[in-house]
Amino acid sequence: MRGSTRLQQLSAYAFAAIQEKVAALREQGLKPVDFGVGDPTLPTPERIRRACAEAIEARAASGYPPYRGCTEFREAVARWTRGRFGVDLDPETEICSSIGSKEAIFHFPEAILDPGDIALVPDPGYPPYARGTLFAEGRVHPMPILAAHDFLPDLDAIPDEVAERARICWLTHPNSPTGKVAPPAYIERWISWCRERDIIAASDEAYSEIYFGDPPRTALEFGREGVVVFQSLSKRSAMTGYRIGWVAGDPAVISQFQKVKTNVDSGTPYFIQDAGVAALSDETHVAEFREHYRRLRDRLVNAFEAAGCPRCEPEATLYIWQKAPEGMSSVEFAEALLHPEILAVTTPSSILRSDPEPERPEDAYVRLSLVPSIEDCERVAAGIEAHLGR
Repeated sequence: MRGSTRLQQLSAYAFAAIQEKVAALREQGLKPVDFGVGDPTLPTPERIRRACAEAIEARAASGYPPYRGCTEFREAVARWTRGRFGVDLDPETEICSSIGSKEAIFHFPEAILDPGDIALVPDPGYPPYARGTLFAEGRVHPMPILAAHDFLPDLDAIPDEVAERARICWLTHPNSPTGKVAPPAYIERWISWCRERDIIAASDEAYSEIYFGDPPRTALEFGREGVVVFQSLSKRSAMTGYRIGWVAGDPAVISQFQKVKTNVDSGTPYFIQDAGVAALSDETHVAEFREHYRRLRDRLVNAFEAAGCPRCEPEATLYIWQKAPEGMSSVEFAEALLHPEILAVTTPSSILRSDPEPERPEDAYVRLSLVPSIEDCERVAAGIEAHLGR
């Protein structure tokens, strides 16, 4: 059977390929440490699990939830946003729950793009930005994320004829995979640039709570008109399996997104939203998670530096974006990290990029997700120090 043309134009999902590589190594009797997919292995905090379990019983006869999310969850999001960023949101018109941020990001272009419209997409970046655009019959214009531009999209490099046809411009802040936190001046300029061209400024802030310096700002602090933020509890509260997040911002844009949701899903289950309310009411576990990731980050960053690699210390997220040694491609670097005395499964930058141009040496990196146990990270760090490049 032949699949649809849309599906055939997509390459294999990068993270699925990484999981296959891990399985192949295990079949050889080896025990690789998987730094590939950013799926926290820390348990979801007990208070959140308990709230979910209690809600299953309390909501036994609740039926379908509202498409935009129940009142309690939207109000919890509004309280959290006010406390964290000092931004007031109207729970009725400016917040919509989502089944994690991936679902929202993938479906958002269906609400905005007509066939042939352009989405400006960070490259490398989260695959659903581009894939959701293609499924909506839009066109993707990659915005290279390069060290030369401080790992931020170079707005001045976007051709005028592209900007004229663009309807969405994505910003990942803090950035995955580089760990870069966009400074306030950049966010303000990005929003102004989008408004001048009638482009929706779409800010993916799923990593906003995993930071190691000053707390990142939200795009909503710099205005509401034409601005939408995508958030998730997956990384903040180790709730990847719960599938709970939200979209917030310009009510005119939120209402269009809600129309899409009424046609593609039946809302986030009540008991999951209740767990989300419990998660948003507690910051202690989030601070503990940050310190856990800081510990893993520091150990691995120091190990790479000791092995002669450039020091690449992320400001935020649960990723390390490690530059390859001189003269080595990202794939070669990833293969070197599979040395039997290291056995680290990483993601080479070349498979995260959508730009068809060949990889340049200055842009060769591997991504490591800080999700393995402390013991496994220590073992890999020791292996890097002893064997990488020897």
